Amino acid sequence: MINYDLKKIKAIIFDVDGVLSAETITLHPNGEPMRTVNIKDGYAIQLAQKSGLRIVIITGGNTDSVKMRYQHLGVEDIYMKCAVKISTYEEFLKKYNLIDDDILYMGDDIPDYEVMKRSGCPCCPADACNDIKRISKYVSDRNGGYGCGRDVIEQVLRAQGKWLKDEKAFGW
Repeated sequence: MINYDLKKIKAIIFDVDGVLSAETITLHPNGEPMRTVNIKDGYAIQLAQKSGLRIVIITGGNTDSVKMRYQHLGVEDIYMKCAVKISTYEEFLKKYNLIDDDILYMGDDIPDYEVMKRSGCPCCPADACNDIKRISKYVSDRNGGYGCGRDVIEQVLRAQGKWLKDEKAFGW
């Protein structure tokens, strides 16, 4: 269980590589990285969006397939090609008038470190690097790309009384 008042969470921010996709990336013959996705993460993302919880993507990657995946799930705030994530994080907070305590951030590696130190509820997958595990309030028992996104979303929605609350839960 996440050791944080999850009722305060207004947005969950995810890194992609190593969090919503597995840490190993297959390269297409044209050189484009091909990522995996987890169906249960996808279900939870779209349900969270429909339930009023803002889901956000902040990634250093820049592929159309990633953008299309999360747009299809209803994610409106997708930030690609973020070399320094803290700047994007601060822009996002300002855009929606949010504070650090409103944010659950899930990352797995050093590019996520600065944002995780700032966010109210830093979380990581089981296979995150040790530096990230040390600053996390919660380490999922799931690896990146294997349901860690669903894990944290479900905990937040349950704490907020939005998990299986109405007919939104029973469809895509």
